[in-house]
Amino acid sequence: MTDDLQKIAVTSSGAHHNISAEAVWLGPDLLVYIWGGEAPHIGAVAMATPRPSLADPQVTSATASVFAYVGHKEELLAKEAAEELAAALETRVVVTAGIHWDDLEAEAIPVVLENSRELVLLLKERLKKVEGE
Repeated sequence: MTDDLQKIAVTSSGAHHNISAEAVWLGPDLLVYIWGGEAPHIGAVAMATPRPSLADPQVTSATASVFAYVGHKEELLAKEAAEELAAALETRVVVTAGIHWDDLEAEAIPVVLENSRELVLLLKERLKKVEGE
């Protein structure tokens, strides 16, 4: 971890419907914001904390609470990102997410979901690298 407010930025690498994220350490805690599309915003916020896995106490898992604005669909993205990062980094994590494309076609939704999963993996790799330095 770092004591300054160094930002870590990543963007998914798909041909369409890419999503971006930035993360910053706030003391021992991690703040992440995820956005994409034509109208970035805050649609959902998730707070996760690491804990021993219920299936195997030797493995770290995480539990999250989520708040979403009415009509927004980012709660699953925020929750999954917060839990994955909290478990992997063994720290408290807050994720805000807001992505929007006007008239998004149904066939684009799996692309957006895949890009969001890639984004979280890229972010986790970068943060682990910085944490190890």
